[in-house]
Amino acid sequence: MFVEWFQSHQEILWFVTIVIDLSFAILLFRLFGRQGLYASIIISLLLANLQGPKLTEIFGLQTSMGVILYSSIYFSTDLLSERYGKAEATRAVMIGFVVSVAIIVMISLSLLYLPSTAPDTAVFAQSVHDATQTLFSFTPRFVLGSLLAYLISQRFDVWMFHLIKKKTQGKHLWLRNNVSTMLSQAIDTVIYGVVVWWGVV
Repeated sequence: MFVEWFQSHQEILWFVTIVIDLSFAILLFRLFGRQGLYASIIISLLLANLQGPKLTEIFGLQTSMGVILYSSIYFSTDLLSERYGKAEATRAVMIGFVVSVAIIVMISLSLLYLPSTAPDTAVFAQSVHDATQTLFSFTPRFVLGSLLAYLISQRFDVWMFHLIKKKTQGKHLWLRNNVSTMLSQAIDTVIYGVVVWWGVV
């Protein structure tokens, strides 16, 4: 019942996804502090990389699941910026970048392994191999686009957050959080969309 309802109400599903994503970031922060925010960034990057090629439509616009799952990354870096300073937020961005590279390299290596040919599991192993190949056969464009979009937009987010903080003398947290996130998300979407999907979608 819930499955059919959400499938016919994609915009509500998008909103619920954002709320759950941000709630996990808050929960991780409450439970583990700074390390929880690092974990939130890494989890979101894993999900964004694993689901990045999946396309859907929200409000009549085609989008990638990777873009949807980026919201908690901006939230986490902004919270790191506010609580622990620019250096910590920048460090988290670079940890996220290295994690993204590691994910792409290790998944690409796993695709080189052939499926098992043991009689009891050969059909299952081949079907899983084919599904994995479909999901994770990252094109050079996807790798370049996702890494470039992440690095540029996240570094911009930290810079913009602190620029607004300085200009407002530490006041108006809601302003610096929202403006830096919206501008960074726009930059990320443009870079990712142009590099990964130009001429494809």
